[in-house]
Amino acid sequence: MLITTTRVRVWFAASCTVFSLTALLAVAQEGTPSKSPNPTPHSTDPAALHDTYIIGVDDVLAISVWKEPDVSKTVPVRSDGKISLPLAGEVQAQGETPRQLEVALSRRLANFISQPEVTVIVEEIKSQKFNILGQVAKPGAYPISNSPTVLDAIALAGGFRDFAKQKSIYVLRQNLDGTTARLSFNYKEVIHGKNPSQNVRLEPRDTIVIP
Repeated sequence: MLITTTRVRVWFAASCTVFSLTALLAVAQEGTPSKSPNPTPHSTDPAALHDTYIIGVDDVLAISVWKEPDVSKTVPVRSDGKISLPLAGEVQAQGETPRQLEVALSRRLANFISQPEVTVIVEEIKSQKFNILGQVAKPGAYPISNSPTVLDAIALAGGFRDFAKQKSIYVLRQNLDGTTARLSFNYKEVIHGKNPSQNVRLEPRDTIVIP
């Protein structure tokens, strides 16, 4: 009985020591401000897009079903807004967030797979576009990727035509209240390092006008 009692006392002392260390660590963590990464504007990081990004036509989705390689696919969103996946069939993707689509696919697959775990990642954003019009080699609509700037857009459009008014370029941007903002862009100033803030990052539905 003496040996047993001694063991109990040792175990109890060790347990108290572990508990005390755990409590001290918890207090230290509470006193230390947490560091959260600053969000990147127009981020294409899958984690940032998961709950907020609205899937659109032409987007490419990587769909993974845990332990089901035959069902896991990379698929484009068709012009009718739907995707096709083995067992799940045709599912509406346009207008949904990746998380909402995960829920919809899980419900479909539950008829064939026990407790399916579905992950949806926006692999390529092709539905969100900007327009560039006027005196450029290749005017038209271009998908937004990697947060392009006005300079990037001009390069994508093949550069200026001979008579482009490079000092009078502007960006038309739709505001949330329905109004349109006009952002001036002087190419000559920007390439010489003057007023670099004019070289804004483009947002979906921006229109760049090159007079």
